[in-house]
Amino acid sequence: MDAFLVSTGVVAVAEMGDKTQLLALILAARFRKPLPIVAGIFVATIINHFAAGWIGVWLSGFIAPEILRWVVGIGFLAIAAWALIPDQFDEKDNGIKPYGAFIATALTFFLAEMGDKTQIATVALAVNYQPLWQVVAGTTLGMMIADVPAVFVGQWISARMHVLRYVRFVASAIFAVLGVCALAGVGL
Repeated sequence: MDAFLVSTGVVAVAEMGDKTQLLALILAARFRKPLPIVAGIFVATIINHFAAGWIGVWLSGFIAPEILRWVVGIGFLAIAAWALIPDQFDEKDNGIKPYGAFIATALTFFLAEMGDKTQIATVALAVNYQPLWQVVAGTTLGMMIADVPAVFVGQWISARMHVLRYVRFVASAIFAVLGVCALAGVGL
């Protein structure tokens, strides 16, 4: 039970103010469908944290931190550029299907968690605590504790003001800053 409780607490605290918590807010404002977004966060976290628990320690010995820093930095800059491209739903968001919000959330959360502090925390927790399923269940619950409220705050904000037009610019700026920080070796 210690593995579960410690994992939940560590990740819930580590996720506060993290880029994936901000991503949850942005996705909620963008898609305005909170339940598929929450489900996407859950699925992405389970998959990502199982991968971190099982192979994270093994892979960390083979990938130099300097190479990982460049991959993450360039990836964030690419996402920043992509976010600037308006899509067909900016003006007519009523065409968004729930599975579209789910798939977009699951993919973006999975990728955003790669090399994130909560993924690294999951690797460290899996090394120090057993059984693995309790670590993954705890880290997943910690993510949900931090990110689900952000989804509903984003839903609440988007219901009161038209933010879709501005979301892509804010998201682009945030990911550009993250990319520059990663390339400069500044902690995220």
